Amino acid sequence: MKIKVLKNSEELGIEAAKFSANVLNKAIKENGKARLLLSTGASQFDTLKALVKENVDWSKVEMFHLDEYVNLPESHPASFRRYLKERFTSQVKLKTAYFVNGEGNTAENIKTLSAQIRKEPIDLALVGIGENAHIAFNDPPADFETKESYIVVNLDEKCKKQQVGESWFSSVAEVPKQAISISVHQIMQSKVIVSAVPYLAKANAIKLTLEQEITNMVPATKLKEHSNVTLFLDKESASLVDQELLEKYI
Repeated sequence: MKIKVLKNSEELGIEAAKFSANVLNKAIKENGKARLLLSTGASQFDTLKALVKENVDWSKVEMFHLDEYVNLPESHPASFRRYLKERFTSQVKLKTAYFVNGEGNTAENIKTLSAQIRKEPIDLALVGIGENAHIAFNDPPADFETKESYIVVNLDEKCKKQQVGESWFSSVAEVPKQAISISVHQIMQSKVIVSAVPYLAKANAIKLTLEQEITNMVPATKLKEHSNVTLFLDKESASLVDQELLEKYI
């Protein structure tokens, strides 16, 4: 794992976007196309805002995303399909976009999506880290064993409170109890992983991720096993990490 610490979320987003664009352009040059996995949430606003401005031939990019709530309509402000259509797919002309659909026949939706993502490796995965150190909606204790690509997961209370804190829902009671999430195993199959994690609210999760051994109680620790992952932090999210430990990754 490599770590880059930027001044604030905006600078983090710009640097993460530049890095990501280079990875995508390299894949397009070598393979004629690129496969991209995107995360959502408030922490990704600046990264996506900068990424759509990068010089990438988006017509050669296939996009997947991490997760979606079960039985939440796309019209809801918290829908991740809506999030990505507003902030990404409406801004660039992709080759294809494969969305996680939490409505209707969940098992069939998962089967169809899994078949698509397994066809070829993901060249670049943008994967955030939650306040409870989840990656996608793999809350602790995360399933590190399953080899399924997408799974139905139960959301824990800290995860639900984060969604309320980011103003996606007005109360914890309104947050769906379940979501369809890409599995930890499938994330780890990506060739390159970029994790953009700004804000003070994420500082403890980053501290635990870097200080703990690999454990499903801190799901983001699994990223440290990947051969090509870059963690983009701002001064706030890096603020609780011991400086000597941080410098080992820089």
